[in-house]
Amino acid sequence: MAEAEMIATRYRIVTNRSRFNVRAFAGGALSAFGHNPTIAIREFTGEVRFSPDYISASVLRMVINSDSLSLTDDVSEKDRKELERTMREEALEIARYPEVAYESTAVSGNKLFAGRYKVAIEGNLTLHGVTRLCPIEVQIIVSENTLRASGEFSIRQTDYRIKLVSALGGTIKLKDDLKFSFDIVAYKESE
Repeated sequence: MAEAEMIATRYRIVTNRSRFNVRAFAGGALSAFGHNPTIAIREFTGEVRFSPDYISASVLRMVINSDSLSLTDDVSEKDRKELERTMREEALEIARYPEVAYESTAVSGNKLFAGRYKVAIEGNLTLHGVTRLCPIEVQIIVSENTLRASGEFSIRQTDYRIKLVSALGGTIKLKDDLKFSFDIVAYKESE
């Protein structure tokens, strides 16, 4: 463990208190109706090491179970099953790539006021067997035993060799860009 990590407080991500979503943008026949699917990421684990006095000593590590993604939109059960099957089997290929991982490589930021910080995280996102740099801007709120991090970031599917697929007989064709939004809650680990 690096000396810098030792001065940071360790927090464990609490999935059932957190929200992590992906918004896809539709092309094709449904794009005129503004049908942009929202996908919830249901299972993820990770830790945050955060030091208010030495923000650069902070670290984020997170792993997502690729099979835990589910469509949150109000669609028929038949369409939901087809869309989720297409996402899992054709786009994400979860049998080959069961996890998505993120690990920070550099963190910087500043204190906005007591307990609130604006942080820029540089890190590697490993998705679909490809690792690429993925910067994330985060707002962090720290209380005595809780850290809450919220923000958004975008990726292009083709940057991760994800084949752009269509579903429901071609009525849904997703565009390359995906937008992630999150509100992650983490609890301080006991010494």
